[in-house]
Amino acid sequence: MEQSAFSLQMRPDHVGVIVIDVPGEKMNTLRAAFAQQLAAVIDEARRDTQLAGLVLISGKPDNFIAGADIGMIADCGSAQEAESLARQGQQAMAAIAALPFPVVAAIHGACLGGGLELALACDARICSLDDKTRLGLPEVQLGLLPGSGGTQRLPRLIGLRQALPLILTGKTLRAKQARRLGLVDDAVPQAILLETAAARALKGKHAARTLPLRDRVIEAPLARHAFFALAQRETARKTHGNYPAAQRIIDAVRTGIEQGNEAGYLAEARAFGELAMTPQSAALRSLFFASTAMKKERGAEAEPRALHQVGVLGGGLMGGGIASVTAINAGLPVRIKDIHLQGVNHALKASWEGLSKKVRRRHISAAQRQQQMARITGGTDYQGFAGRDLVIEAVFEELSLKQQMVREVEAHCAPHTIFASNTSSLPIADIAAQAQRPENVIGLHYFSPVEKMPLVEVIPHAGTSQQTLTTTVALAKKQGKTPIVVADRAGFYVNRILTPYINEAMRCLLEGEPVEHIDRALVRAGFPVGPIQLLDEVGIDVGSKIAPVLQQAWGERFAAPAAFDAVLKDDRKGRKNGKGFYLYGGGRRGGKKPDPAIYPLLGVQPAARQSEAQIAERCIMMMLNEAARCLDEGVIRSPRDGDVGAVFGIGFPPFLGGPFRYMDRRGAADIAQTLRALMRQHGERFAPCEALLAAEQQERKFYIS
Repeated sequence: MEQSAFSLQMRPDHVGVIVIDVPGEKMNTLRAAFAQQLAAVIDEARRDTQLAGLVLISGKPDNFIAGADIGMIADCGSAQEAESLARQGQQAMAAIAALPFPVVAAIHGACLGGGLELALACDARICSLDDKTRLGLPEVQLGLLPGSGGTQRLPRLIGLRQALPLILTGKTLRAKQARRLGLVDDAVPQAILLETAAARALKGKHAARTLPLRDRVIEAPLARHAFFALAQRETARKTHGNYPAAQRIIDAVRTGIEQGNEAGYLAEARAFGELAMTPQSAALRSLFFASTAMKKERGAEAEPRALHQVGVLGGGLMGGGIASVTAINAGLPVRIKDIHLQGVNHALKASWEGLSKKVRRRHISAAQRQQQMARITGGTDYQGFAGRDLVIEAVFEELSLKQQMVREVEAHCAPHTIFASNTSSLPIADIAAQAQRPENVIGLHYFSPVEKMPLVEVIPHAGTSQQTLTTTVALAKKQGKTPIVVADRAGFYVNRILTPYINEAMRCLLEGEPVEHIDRALVRAGFPVGPIQLLDEVGIDVGSKIAPVLQQAWGERFAAPAAFDAVLKDDRKGRKNGKGFYLYGGGRRGGKKPDPAIYPLLGVQPAARQSEAQIAERCIMMMLNEAARCLDEGVIRSPRDGDVGAVFGIGFPPFLGGPFRYMDRRGAADIAQTLRALMRQHGERFAPCEALLAAEQQERKFYIS
């Protein structure tokens, strides 16, 4: 018989403590079988004739319940099966809510999705003030909605105005935020969590919380109608119809408020069942599983070396960002070296401002800010570098300069010190060419802004040792990044697939398509920003350095249209100097608008001739074709790495699951035929690559399972 995830401990005060501890798992996740187990343990508690109440608490050290087991959805073969799963969850929660004695959730650590739905079914919620404690309903991020009553109970508890944005965004709350919203009744130190929860249970059942007047007014018919209309407009503006879960969340919440609980639960379960079968949810769930699996990977077999201190060369935007995530996220002491003290000060200021924002939001205290800032020091020489285990260079993209950095680090640091180059295009083998210890040299490519972008590319060259690779991967994870290991080939992976995509957008511009029309086409297709705005953000000058490297390595399909030399010659660098394809205003909002002067500069008359769908198809097809080449050439190790790299590195539409999931969904034959049609229309650069043609011929998918 399967060991139960729930055990009962009766206290002398007749409060039953139900400990949730899923056997053999690091995290508590809910499964369908647990409903019976929980019911059995509640029945056991009820044998105490003086039972005063129950407390639900986790047996895990750092999580309450991290959500429902998503694998259950993959096992569903139809919308009806998934709907039935939701109904079972709703019934289990309803049984807890209907108990005649108080039930209190004592929450420490992650309380997400089904975990929060369980807590919402309780009479009260007490949480720990620990930084690990997070509460939220993140189902929308998997293309779903909360299916065990969350869309109904949360609005009733904290009001429509607060609840709907939380469910629509999947945002998680810290303990104090949850208390302010009324989501939890109290937030206390972990040491007294159980006692506080038990004391609350002894007070008996309480009447439902009365919502503030403002929330009661919003739920009056006229105001409610306006509120939902606004929510729908905002949702449509943000999702462009690409994420059906958002609309279904609004519908389920609205049904419950306007037609009552029973209708609301029915709408929620039906929507859950139908959404579980959508390609968008399948794609988003595949990304979730992929990124979870990658957290366990080390990059190679060797044991990583312990890291105690890190060095950063260069205090610019990238260097400052790298120092910040190393000190703040990884908790490691960092020493910055820059040729000017001004560069060091700039990096320190950036970290201070980032931490000050956290202080203002009450995420950390002023004392914690001071403590974290103390980990970052700097200077203009190599003083303090002798004991650094790993040094990351973030200097200008110039081979001779990076080789010089290798020589200097080898001269001033320990024999075991790893040299990691944050290069976006230069071969790591070339950077290591003159090294005395080439086995210690590796590429570690961050994306800007470093604090926000979740991806890093880890690039070993042929001579990089396995321990250097595993140690670098371990550091990236400590910094809060998702690392993908890629081959030392020009452009690596992300820039390799990004360049043809941007080049195609530029060709559309040269054909006269307006800047904003091109960008809007790709944003509506699901990218966070359009390709032309992206080039402005990265820096037109930076892009111009990468393109020739790729063209030399991979041929004419990487050649940027010659007409764009005029853009650089006009001193247009993008956002950094206030003018690129857009003009950037100063002031508090710092807005942007397309610069009409760009068209005469390129010798074109702007007019939208192609549809948004046609423009998006051209750009995306160039990216897909290149991604297939990268897999075929071994630039990436698997389709999974390619999907995670594209979504986390350049914002490839998550609802498509990444280039390889998307190609599998459409089929290699469809992709190849589309490319051939574009080739006839626009030229040889659209010729389907060998890997795609082979997949078409053999009728096979990139993902084997």
